[in-house]
Amino acid sequence: MPRPIYLFSTSSHPEAIHIPSLEIEYLKPTIDFSSYDALIITSKQVSHAVCMYEKERYIHMPALCVSTQSAEAYRALGGNILEVGSGYGDDLAKIIQEYPKEMRWLYLRAEEVASDFVFTCQKLGYRIGEAVVYRSRCSSQIEECMVNEEAILIFTSPSSIECYLKTHSLLPSQEVVVIGKTTAAALPSKTKIHVAPDRTVQSCIEVAKSL
Repeated sequence: MPRPIYLFSTSSHPEAIHIPSLEIEYLKPTIDFSSYDALIITSKQVSHAVCMYEKERYIHMPALCVSTQSAEAYRALGGNILEVGSGYGDDLAKIIQEYPKEMRWLYLRAEEVASDFVFTCQKLGYRIGEAVVYRSRCSSQIEECMVNEEAILIFTSPSSIECYLKTHSLLPSQEVVVIGKTTAAALPSKTKIHVAPDRTVQSCIEVAKSL
């Protein structure tokens, strides 16, 4: 019998038991979009958040997106994509440094972020403003879920791991698949980890099915 696959993510998948890891609260801070030339987007939640503003205020602005998923979400709104990163926030610093320092960036972000690429670029003289457009908290589903002792667990963010470990322990009989190295770093050191080759839920599912 195949081992059950649990997916701790904001996204679901038909081949996994989906446990929503976070509850998202969208915010609407005052933003003067006209003061910037381009957006920086590191999650698809940002595209949901900007829908709270009049579309004509921001849709003309091209976006530097951290991944194909975040790019697809902004493109679905009708936005243009300036460039797509490798999936890691830290790598965005290298891309930003390829553009003129006079370019004015607006980083639309979560209340808590894992990468300090903005600080790195600002120290070098790049102009990046920030606006917190959403915050997240652990969902009741992840705190209360019952997980099979032989399960394969998929985590798609460091926060999903943090939420899970608040009320659960990882067992030696379980295996863990993560979406990238940043998420892997959030796990206890002795955890049996498999890092998906691509930063997508589908890639994680394929790895889990192979175990």
